[in-house]
Amino acid sequence: MSSINTSKRSEEAEIMDDFELKGEELEQTLNDLEKINKWLGGNKITLDGIQLLLKDIPKGTIIRISDVGCGSGAVLREIANWGRNQKFDLELIGIDANPYAIEIAQRKSDYYPEIKFEALNIFSEAYKKQEYDIVLCTLTLHHFKNEEILELLTIFKNQSRLGIIINDLQRSKVAYVLFQAFCRIFINNEIARKDGLTSILRGFKKKDLCELSEKISARKHKIQWKWAFRYRWILLK
Repeated sequence: MSSINTSKRSEEAEIMDDFELKGEELEQTLNDLEKINKWLGGNKITLDGIQLLLKDIPKGTIIRISDVGCGSGAVLREIANWGRNQKFDLELIGIDANPYAIEIAQRKSDYYPEIKFEALNIFSEAYKKQEYDIVLCTLTLHHFKNEEILELLTIFKNQSRLGIIINDLQRSKVAYVLFQAFCRIFINNEIARKDGLTSILRGFKKKDLCELSEKISARKHKIQWKWAFRYRWILLK
């Protein structure tokens, strides 16, 4: 464990950063990442954050939520199920730069008319013009360098009416070793295994998020550690 360096965020590229990744290889990887997130309770972290932002919003109100880096759309489908049960009128938009991931997400979301997907670069002018009530960024922020993160958070802040919910990985030696063990038992997909470990090394310590929060004005910042080795950062407008 001593050879694992978590002192600084890694800048090593992930295989999933290649927006040309497609076909069966991409779909299997997205399916495995969806399973990992479900088994480790990751989506509940985001969903609980949404409930916090909507606690004073009347039922029946139209709420427009985007998920940046949506992958297969799994988070949005879970939110859609919750919204139906809670009688919220949700408009859900999945954004991903990989058009092949968007095709998979659309196919898997056939029975969710409240979900739409768009293949967009989040630094593009077309994306910056979008407006939402809540912007979600689940396991996506760690793909960017700190200066890019500040630019993105400024874009998200300008777009959102209620706030932003970041759900991302804690950079931790313990998390790295436990994920290795988890993959040996449950995950055979080489991309999911390799990218998962790289993602942890590209993740955050609380100090990193606190330093970033000081550079983005918000009515309130809530940064909390969550199982399994996640941080949820809510920026309330």
